[in-house]
Amino acid sequence: MTAVANTFTCFGGNCTVFVDGAGPAGTPEEAVSAATDQLLRWHAEFTRFKAESELSALNRDARERVPVSPIMARFIAAAIDSASLTGGLVDATLLDQIEEVGYKSDRLRASLALPLALALAPPRQPGGPAPDERWRQLAVDRDAGEVTRPPGLHVDGGGIVKGLFADLIGETLGEHDGYAVDCEGDLRVGGAAGVARSVEVTAPFDGSVLHELAVADGGIATSSITKRSWLDRGRPAHHLLDPATGRPAYTGVVQVTALAPTALEGEALAKAALLSGPDGAAGWLRHGGVVVFDDLSHAVIAPPA
Repeated sequence: MTAVANTFTCFGGNCTVFVDGAGPAGTPEEAVSAATDQLLRWHAEFTRFKAESELSALNRDARERVPVSPIMARFIAAAIDSASLTGGLVDATLLDQIEEVGYKSDRLRASLALPLALALAPPRQPGGPAPDERWRQLAVDRDAGEVTRPPGLHVDGGGIVKGLFADLIGETLGEHDGYAVDCEGDLRVGGAAGVARSVEVTAPFDGSVLHELAVADGGIATSSITKRSWLDRGRPAHHLLDPATGRPAYTGVVQVTALAPTALEGEALAKAALLSGPDGAAGWLRHGGVVVFDDLSHAVIAPPA
């Protein structure tokens, strides 16, 4: 066999690493094993649900300047870049708000049925940046290995770490014939053979296939309000917050899949598109993608020619 795949639990869901052909990371078996182990190690350092993780240590540190590992510094840089790219729509400093609406445990697996959630949801409105834009108080010196922020400003890895780590694993696999790294919805594909891979976009309502995307080298990321949803004191809630309100966003868009050169950029564009609502979503899909609305319809945004 020249191709090997492994699916495992990581980042609160299922992750998959696929490698075709031998390369600098070894045989396909060796490459998949090493990538799996690395993702699990990163998960242990970036979970906010364990006190011993580096992310938890950073969040409780009372100093303004905190020494961090190179991978934590890279995450903080990615968080700043994602917020800047999206005008603050992708904001990694909303940890306190997400816990306030009920997402305090990694055991949150069940999802509130989407039709019920939408029936109970407030009037739809597009999201916006937080008025205080606290993400602008984040700074990182990657050469010195230090993060600067006001004590008490808490950060959450969220989707940013998934996109970042899919890309970083992809960097180690680029000289193999082919690879795919799926970090729970943030996907990076590529390989020396340049073979296009088909990626199905499924409906959040019933799992039917809405569209197929063909990608030889790049990122595909999906943001959805259905993966983690619950009732918060009788109100529907999910893990994608409107930074402007600190509350779960109900914008009229329930899922966005974005194409991009990297999984990290795709993650930022998909989330910004979902938060922007039906009128603004397509404008973020500069590389193409699929938007699913809460009336069951969807729109395919073609990649630029």
